[in-house]
Amino acid sequence: MTDLLLTGIGRLTTNAGDTVADAVVMIVDGEITYAGTSSGAPDQGRADRVDCEGRAVIPGFVDAHTHVVFAGDRADEFGLKMQGASYADIAGLGGGIVSTVAATRAAGEDELFQEAAARVRRMIESGTTTIEIKSGYGLDLGTEMALLRVARRVGDELPVTVKTTFLGAHALPPEYRDDRKGYLDLVVEEMLPAAAPLADYCDVFVEEGAFSVDEALRVFEAAADLGMGARVHAEQLTHSGGAALAAGIGAVSADHLDHVTVDDAGALAEAGVVAVLVPGASYTLRSPQAPGPMLLDQGMTVALATDCNPGTSYLESMSMVMSLAVVQMGLSIDQAIHAATRGGALSLQMPDHGLLSPGSAGDLVIIDAPSAAHIPYRPATNLVWKTIKAGRVVAGIGH
Repeated sequence: MTDLLLTGIGRLTTNAGDTVADAVVMIVDGEITYAGTSSGAPDQGRADRVDCEGRAVIPGFVDAHTHVVFAGDRADEFGLKMQGASYADIAGLGGGIVSTVAATRAAGEDELFQEAAARVRRMIESGTTTIEIKSGYGLDLGTEMALLRVARRVGDELPVTVKTTFLGAHALPPEYRDDRKGYLDLVVEEMLPAAAPLADYCDVFVEEGAFSVDEALRVFEAAADLGMGARVHAEQLTHSGGAALAAGIGAVSADHLDHVTVDDAGALAEAGVVAVLVPGASYTLRSPQAPGPMLLDQGMTVALATDCNPGTSYLESMSMVMSLAVVQMGLSIDQAIHAATRGGALSLQMPDHGLLSPGSAGDLVIIDAPSAAHIPYRPATNLVWKTIKAGRVVAGIGH
């Protein structure tokens, strides 16, 4: 792989120490070999060069919670939400997750790939270099496996690292509305074994109207037997016990956490569970934001994610997510940058991502501004000058 040298960096955020002024980054064979002051840089040899001309550089965004593989949209539901309809109201009208399930089941696998790839390309152009993709809009064996195959194909064909999550326990499909046990049997006995070769993680939506703690525990125990890590949709709409479950099973992450308590946070921190917060969903639902500062105070690692999905958070921009986290959730700018990069990487068990130091992945973003503070400050503008993945420029001006 061609070596790459970035010079003229105004401010470099490494997530491995203090912000560095007048910095240089060297990437060899896709890995960082140097990230620091220009005066301390080693011999740069014949590397390809990018002059950042005083621009800021940060690690590539790690979007640790998305549902980008789906068909159709739910714009009509958005209108109902704005008129005061609740999540439960819309589900009762036949909308919500099951509406997307119907559209997704009707779509072909190639169509699903083309639509997902278009979304992910926009994400890459906005600085995302790693993304988690969940299934969950099939809710039958064939479609759930198709969604996971599409997610893997996105990672194979686009310049982005993809981690996959099986979310068969997202909602009850219409054909199992009166047979909860039957659907859970299907998830545990047929879907999970089929998903294990395609999915890094298993997730369950633990919520009133979705799945109980006991039901989720059954799924997670079966997933663990197949070598799949646990990620938990927890405490989004109500306090339903998902956080305590995540702590008890040592989940990799607990996501949403809008209704988490201090006691929950302490247990999650002690268990080493990462909090993946999705302020876009709270924004769309007009619900309380997760208490990000409290989670940090309790010792949790916090990540930010788009939760890109057609119903509650049709966001593709981590910049917008960072702005919501700063303005509405109360994170500091530095905390938001860390959460959108390093925090996400840790939630995906990728210790060499989300930071810029020797031996880490050569994934970074050059911001067309003098500091990274401009990202949450100007969220409606894509300030990404160049996205670099494994030492290669993959998006941006002049790409």
